[in-house]
Amino acid sequence: MPSSDFAHGRAPQIAVLYCNLGTPDEPTPAAVRRYLAEFLSDPRVVEIPRIAWLPLLYGLILPLRSAKSAAKYATIWTPDGSPLKLWTDKQAKLLQGWLGEHGHRVKVRYAMRYGSPSIASQLEALKAEGATRILILPAYPQYSGTTTASLVDAVASWSAGTRHLPELRFVNHYHDDRGYVQALVRRVERYWREHGRGDHLVMSFHGVPERTLHLGDPYHCQCQKTARLLATQLRLEKDQYTVTFQSRFGKAKWLEPYTDPTLRALARRVARVDVVCPGFTGDCLETLEEIAQEGRQAFLTSGGKDFHYIPCLNDEAAWIAALGNVAQQHLAGWPTGETADAEALARSRERALAMGAPR
Repeated sequence: MPSSDFAHGRAPQIAVLYCNLGTPDEPTPAAVRRYLAEFLSDPRVVEIPRIAWLPLLYGLILPLRSAKSAAKYATIWTPDGSPLKLWTDKQAKLLQGWLGEHGHRVKVRYAMRYGSPSIASQLEALKAEGATRILILPAYPQYSGTTTASLVDAVASWSAGTRHLPELRFVNHYHDDRGYVQALVRRVERYWREHGRGDHLVMSFHGVPERTLHLGDPYHCQCQKTARLLATQLRLEKDQYTVTFQSRFGKAKWLEPYTDPTLRALARRVARVDVVCPGFTGDCLETLEEIAQEGRQAFLTSGGKDFHYIPCLNDEAAWIAALGNVAQQHLAGWPTGETADAEALARSRERALAMGAPR
C-alpha cells in the first residue's frame, strides 16, 4: 500500500474508560462459574502460589460456590440485567454528558475488570474509533492492589500486544475528594430526611486480607479517612458510627471489624441501625444481597427492631459531578475543548494545502 494511503497527523482524540469490578452475564451457575474463575484466578485478588491455589479453585471452590452465588445473584437481578452493569453503564453515559456540558469533547466508555465488556475489548474499540489519549478512571474511590492495581495490570496486558499505543493516564484514588465525600453526605442526609435517622450508622467497606495492610496497601487507611470525613460532615460523634468490612472469603484474617458480627452486636444495644457502603459507587450483589438482605436478617434475628440500608450513589447528580471533576482534573493538559477543535482545523488545512487546494 502506498504511503500516501495512510492518514498521517490526526488530531488527538480523547477518551475516558470508566472501569468497574465486574459481574456475571446472567444469574446461572455456568455464568457465575466463568466469572468467578476469572476473578479468583487473578493473582492480585488471591495472593497464594498458583501451584497450590488453582487446583483448589477449580477442584473445590468453583464447583461448590457457583450455584450458591448464582442463587444470590438471582435475588437482585433485574429484568434489564445485572444492577452493577446497569449502574456502571448509566454512570458512564451521565459522565460523558457532564463533561460535554463543561466543554470537554471526549468519548466515555465503561469496562469491567472481570466479565464483559472487558478492558481489552473497550480499549481496542476506542483505539479503532481514533482515540489517541485515554484516561483510565476506576469506579472504586479507595486504592487497593486487589482492585485499582489489577486494572493497571489489565491495561498493561492489552498494551503488550498493541503496536501503536495511545497515551494513557490512570486515576489511582479519590477517597478524600471533596465532591465525592459531599455526594455521600447528601445521599445519607436525604435518606434521613425521607426515612428518619437511626440510632447508629454503620459504614461498611469491602474487606481485604489483613496482610495487605502490613504489606503496604493503603486501602484500610483510605477507607478510614473516607469514613472520618463523612462522619465529620454528618456531625457524628465517635460513638454514633462504626466502620466495618464485609465480604470476607476464606479462613485468613481480614480487615476488622467484620460487618455481620458488628450488626449482631449492635442489635443488643440499639433499636434501629442504618448501613451505608461508601466504597461501592453503584449498588451490586455486595450491597443489595449481602447488606440489604443478609445484613438485615443478621440484625433483626439478633434482637434489632429496624434495619435501614442506604442505597449507593448510583446516578445521584452530586456524584456524577464529583466523578466529572475527578476526570476533569486528570484530563488537564489534554486538548478536550476548543483547543482540540482548533488543532483539528489546522491539520485539515495542512492536508488541504498538501493536496493543492487554494489558500
